[in-house]
Amino acid sequence: MANLLTEAGANRILTMDLHAMQIQGFFDIPTDNLYAAPLFVRDLKTRLPDRELIIVSPDVGGVVRARQLAQRLNVDLAIIDKRRERAGVSEVMNVIGDVAGRYCVLVDDIIDSGGSLCNAANALMSRGAEGVEAYVTHGVLTGNACLRVKDSPLNMLTLTDSIPATEALLETPNIRQITTANLLARAMSAVADESSVSSLFD
Repeated sequence: MANLLTEAGANRILTMDLHAMQIQGFFDIPTDNLYAAPLFVRDLKTRLPDRELIIVSPDVGGVVRARQLAQRLNVDLAIIDKRRERAGVSEVMNVIGDVAGRYCVLVDDIIDSGGSLCNAANALMSRGAEGVEAYVTHGVLTGNACLRVKDSPLNMLTLTDSIPATEALLETPNIRQITTANLLARAMSAVADESSVSSLFD
């Protein structure tokens, strides 16, 4: 895909929350990876100013992303340790951190079927969480994902609009989107002015 974009004539790439940072290395042209974290921080401070929050990574691989958000909000971090005992067997969930009586915010880069995120929400509630919601950058939401989220303990799933909303998403009461327009516009302006893109995230 990186080669196709280059051959098509692209001379600079803007992405958002790449699943793996190493992907940038596949491009032979300048590539800037933007982060949704500032959007999430602003939204959380507006929506949940009085909650005793704890940021939760839904798996060990997402700890860096979750820790950055926790540091920006000056709150604690918890981690879901998930694994499969064997193929075809449901994931075993352990929670690293004290979530009892806390309002948990799961943070991830992508949601597809929604199974892992909803299982994580169940695990947090079973350990005494006051409530659970999630902030995810890319809402793929395949199959019955919207129904799964609707029936889950998630009070709200907040997505960016990096993927256009489907009718199923719009009809799900506990899913919402926030816009990336301002962040992308500022990044494109920085590229055009040859100023720092990374300064947008300081």
